[in-house]
Amino acid sequence: MAVPCVRVPREEGEATRQRLAEAGLVSEDYEIEVAEGSLYIPVTDASAVDEGLTVVSRAVDAREGQTMPADLVEDPSYERVGDVVVIDEDDPDRAQRVADAVVESDLPVDAVLNRASKVKGQERVRDWEVLAGEGTETLHREYGCEYVVDLAEAFFSPRLATERHRVAEQVTSGEQAFDMFAGVGPFVVPFAKRGATVVGVDVNAEAIEYLRENARRNGVEERVTAICGDVREVAPDYEGWADRVVMNLPHSADEFLDTAVSLAGDDTVVHYYDIQHEDDPFGPGERAIRAAAEPDYEVTVETRRVVRSYAPHEENVCLDVRLTRV
Repeated sequence: MAVPCVRVPREEGEATRQRLAEAGLVSEDYEIEVAEGSLYIPVTDASAVDEGLTVVSRAVDAREGQTMPADLVEDPSYERVGDVVVIDEDDPDRAQRVADAVVESDLPVDAVLNRASKVKGQERVRDWEVLAGEGTETLHREYGCEYVVDLAEAFFSPRLATERHRVAEQVTSGEQAFDMFAGVGPFVVPFAKRGATVVGVDVNAEAIEYLRENARRNGVEERVTAICGDVREVAPDYEGWADRVVMNLPHSADEFLDTAVSLAGDDTVVHYYDIQHEDDPFGPGERAIRAAAEPDYEVTVETRRVVRSYAPHEENVCLDVRLTRV
């Protein structure tokens, strides 16, 4: 059957495969194929692949010697966070069939969870139905970093791995970076690994404890300050401090723009995440940023990027915006 594959020149194949594997995007259900000088690497989520890579639909062979969920149930859809498999099924019978197929397959799995609610509340957690195994904590790896996370206690999305890596690659040693909604540290840790001094703030106390553990696990605890609290109350201690600010709270980041501007130094990049209608995905965010920053700062939008489709006719987008003090 045809599946999404990243196509790269054969000589770039191994480096690309490793890069996709670190992001958790290489499909274990299908074989990697070589044809006409190109390598075709099957991926689990085409929307999460770096926009610099070419994704095509191609018929490739199912992986031999392993039983995969697709061999046992029709069209299973799932994500992996470490050794936990996450599904999103409304029909309880269908959910259990998918979970049983995952467990019976050769995937290395400790638990199967079904989403039982949307992300909710200030602490950005959701309810889960445990369909197989025990517990909701796991160790997840992406792009050379390790994260311990309890999915019932803190928000974490493996689908954003490529986006996090894109932003982290912009960080240089010696920077001062501030993540306003840090969670368990998937921006903070790679920033610190690239030599930045990073402050991560979150209202979720459990997430902050995991952030501290993840900083220790990745050997960057000396460059990371993790603070539990409302970022609006923390920000006065870091006024004018940041060279880079991350605002990954897409439903309501606009409510915190005044705080982000207060954190900015003379030349600061803000990574602003938003969810808007496809007819004008970037305009509302850009207008809100200008209203908050001008006339004290010159506002330059350096990147307008669709991260992924969020819902029908809605896009999850990122604006990379440079604020230059006037």
